[in-house]
Amino acid sequence: MNRPDGRRTAPSASNKQEIEIYVTLPDGAYLWDAQKNQLAPVAPGDLRGATGTQEFAATAAANLVYVADLSKAGRSATDPQQMLNVGADAGFIAQNVYLYCASEGLATVVRASVPKDALAKALKLRDSQVIVLAQSVGYPAKK
Repeated sequence: MNRPDGRRTAPSASNKQEIEIYVTLPDGAYLWDAQKNQLAPVAPGDLRGATGTQEFAATAAANLVYVADLSKAGRSATDPQQMLNVGADAGFIAQNVYLYCASEGLATVVRASVPKDALAKALKLRDSQVIVLAQSVGYPAKK
């Protein structure tokens, strides 16, 4: 959020704001509270490796997990238009992260190879929540 009225820099279909961002760090997993601009603890322990099938996910400084709360979106996961909307909405947020990382000299990559069922259980997601994408953020590899 970057405006007094609570609007965000990333758009969402019908302004549903259904994407929630979970952050995995070495000490635990957190849910980002956009209004308070703070992280709320979700699960202790290092879950970074659970966010993707690529080896680097386990050692990235942070992994962002974009989760769509379909109860906010108003449609089911079986609705193709709904899944297109949440994919686009997650993509808008991920692009903001790409732009920020580029400005700060950080590395980032969006990943769809996520063991979604196991990660959803580890993050204690509700049935109405589905994992859309993950995004690793860290320091560029030294050459």
